[in-house]
Amino acid sequence: MTGKQLPNLTDRLLGCLSKLALRFPWPILLLFIAVSAIGISYTVDHLGINNNTSEMLSPDLPFQKVRQKLDQAFPLDASAIIVMVESPTPEQTAQVAALVNQRLQTKTDLFESSYMPDDNPFFRQQGFLYLNLSDLETLSNKLIDAQPFIGYLSNHYHFTGLMDIISLALQGREQALAMPLDPLLSAIDEAIVKIGTGQPHYVSWQTLLTAADFSRDQTRRLVIAKPHLNFTQLMPAKPAMDYLRGLAVELASTYPAVRLNFTGEVPLEHEELETVSRGMAISSLASLLLVLGALWIGFRSLRLLLVTFVALIVGLALTTGFAALAIGHLNLISVAFAVLYIGLGVDYATHFCLRYKEYRQQGMPSEPAIAKTLETIGIPLFLCAFTTAIGFFAFIPTDFKGVSELGIIAGVGIFIGLLVSLTLLPALLKLLPLSTLSTNDRSFLPDWAYDFPFRHARAIRICALLLAVGASLMLTRLTFDSNPVNLRDQNTQSVIAFKKLLSSKTDSPFASSALADSLPQADQLAAQFAKLPSVHEAITLSSLVPEQQDEKLALIDNLNLIMPTQLNRFAQPREQADVHGALLKLVDSLQKTIALPSPVAGHELLAKLHQDASNFIREADHSQNPPATYSKLEQSLFELMPYTMLQLRDGLTASAFGINDLPDYIRRQWRSDSGIYRVLILPEQDLNNPEYLKAFVDALLATYPQVFGLPIGDVKSGEAIVAAFVQAFTSALLMIILLLLVQTRSLKTSLLIITPLLLAALLTAAANVLLNNPFNFANIIVLPLLLGIGVDSGIHIVHRLQHPQREEHNLLQTSAARGVFYSALTTLCSFSSLAFNTHAGTASMGVLLSIGISLTLICCLLVLPALTHKTAADKGC
Repeated sequence: MTGKQLPNLTDRLLGCLSKLALRFPWPILLLFIAVSAIGISYTVDHLGINNNTSEMLSPDLPFQKVRQKLDQAFPLDASAIIVMVESPTPEQTAQVAALVNQRLQTKTDLFESSYMPDDNPFFRQQGFLYLNLSDLETLSNKLIDAQPFIGYLSNHYHFTGLMDIISLALQGREQALAMPLDPLLSAIDEAIVKIGTGQPHYVSWQTLLTAADFSRDQTRRLVIAKPHLNFTQLMPAKPAMDYLRGLAVELASTYPAVRLNFTGEVPLEHEELETVSRGMAISSLASLLLVLGALWIGFRSLRLLLVTFVALIVGLALTTGFAALAIGHLNLISVAFAVLYIGLGVDYATHFCLRYKEYRQQGMPSEPAIAKTLETIGIPLFLCAFTTAIGFFAFIPTDFKGVSELGIIAGVGIFIGLLVSLTLLPALLKLLPLSTLSTNDRSFLPDWAYDFPFRHARAIRICALLLAVGASLMLTRLTFDSNPVNLRDQNTQSVIAFKKLLSSKTDSPFASSALADSLPQADQLAAQFAKLPSVHEAITLSSLVPEQQDEKLALIDNLNLIMPTQLNRFAQPREQADVHGALLKLVDSLQKTIALPSPVAGHELLAKLHQDASNFIREADHSQNPPATYSKLEQSLFELMPYTMLQLRDGLTASAFGINDLPDYIRRQWRSDSGIYRVLILPEQDLNNPEYLKAFVDALLATYPQVFGLPIGDVKSGEAIVAAFVQAFTSALLMIILLLLVQTRSLKTSLLIITPLLLAALLTAAANVLLNNPFNFANIIVLPLLLGIGVDSGIHIVHRLQHPQREEHNLLQTSAARGVFYSALTTLCSFSSLAFNTHAGTASMGVLLSIGISLTLICCLLVLPALTHKTAADKGC
């Protein structure tokens, strides 16, 4: 790779740059300052943020087209927040969920819409018809057994009435009370104990009267809220999320047993941004100090450190200005251009300054040293810039739009960094020259360490070959984790709630939707999906019309005949009662019942309730405010009773209906205004398991292509990204090899440059497998950086091997080797702290970078010298 082999244009260009920098340093400095100022000003006014993750991939991908069609047809569920309301009782869960839904519907400035999928006036009236006939028969029998109890309470709606009917049942005087006493007595005992210890507690009458969950968790309700999102802001959902968090705090004071959690695509992305940005200022400052510290160790000169820092800032400002001009915005991927520029841009300045320092140590005056540096380092820097830029530009034609824009910005940024290093940096060195340096530059390592690659070249080559073969065998175990939930901080609220819902067969956020042109087609698809082992249920608009309505209505009519007509009584306030006196009567009845040879309830339960009630009376009477204590117990027993009774009243008004009788607010969730019908497909397995996730997605798409959901988006996005990176890296590697062949006109030299990169890539992949650090949406971004560092390092080492300086005894003690080492060290210092980030994706990025850079450094400074040892003196290579 001699100068004669390079185009004369490059030589002339380097000569011109040398003369300009040495003759006009001040104009060059002022020009860069002016252009940087203009770039910063333009950036502030024109560079925006696009945080819409759905736009990260090409809209022409098949699953993206289906997603767009689904979002347009059924916008209520697109980019929505899942508000998960949970409490120990079904009644309080439903009440608070309805309250949350009502509050969100009034905040039209923050939310476009809000609804509850399984709770509305129609479902409350017709709810009994949606039960299986066997479940409704079971419920009917339970309500028949409870009819005397409900009838007595409707006529004696107060605390004393409740205690009286329990006392009558204990004494065997209420023969018509067929409902089991043990659950009721256990519930009262639990309330007495909880209130006695100061804990909030409410008795669930729905649980007592029905004792069934009807195939779903009744203590959890979902509210689907669609927020207004501003994708020009760093956190598009911040106003809506802040309101929801404030609402959760507010409701916690009124309903301490109720928990509000927020999950879904929007909260997951919002909390991810919060996690990543948390402590970012501190970690960025720490990384900057570490980078400057590493450069200081390499340069041992404040002036070289200063000019490198200035060149880095100017290059970054110009690259940002280009991004504003050419793209106009940054996405969640292309925002990493700054990190990549710092990692690669500082390399050029590092090599330049170390080569300049080397010539100054040899006694060369400053201006000739600058000119000589440009002459000797310029060609490798040109080649490094072109090969690295190829690696970035290869992403432009891929379907991964986020990385495509990153490729444009970072690729041009590489040439900006080269221009700055070959013009501004020499001008700064002309204005701030180094004084004459001593030739005795103390080494950090003993001499045998620098000779190690050459003395043991054969052993190193054999080890490298064996490692390459072993690493190649592990490539088949490489995986790509396409589930973005696994990249996030696993301790955040949205991730915990999301994973909890994934284990549900009825509320899974990974439920997917198929689109059909007619209802018969939708029903036919639902039947096909329902046969799949990975599908729990497939629902269409037709599914909302229950079967066997006549049989079910007969059961409901029977309940209407025998159930008390006084259910409306529970809509009125209950009567005041003497709680203390009623409890004393209960204790007396319990004592008498315990003495019976065959009590109507369990002996241990009766004894426990007797003891707990007696203790409660004693402690309440001695408390500071006895009436308040008794009032809390009364509230604990009666607070949720009206809701249950009124829900029962509404359910008994069910009537026969057909598909045309469904209200519009229900129909529009299943049929769009344009006539598109929806099939909702619920997974059978827990999709926290990646194998189940992949099987679910493959089964759906194999059955019907017009289907989309979060699992399909995740899996297919992963496949598209892997395909994009394979395409980009394959084409980049081929173009880099071709460029090296053209520039060096030597196959051996080109292979020497590329071999350390390939070996480091194999070893990095194997290390990822061993450390169980799969590729993912986050760490895959650093691959272009590793590609650039690997190629650049190989170019510098091979160039120095073929162009040794006079009196140069050891490659590893040259400025080229030091440049490779300190360039890698600065990048390592900048990114290694990421490995300790709470954000799993960021941490995996730090691990991958640390491993990749370390192995690249070893391959370039240990394996490459060993490979060239026999031919190092061969000038024809």
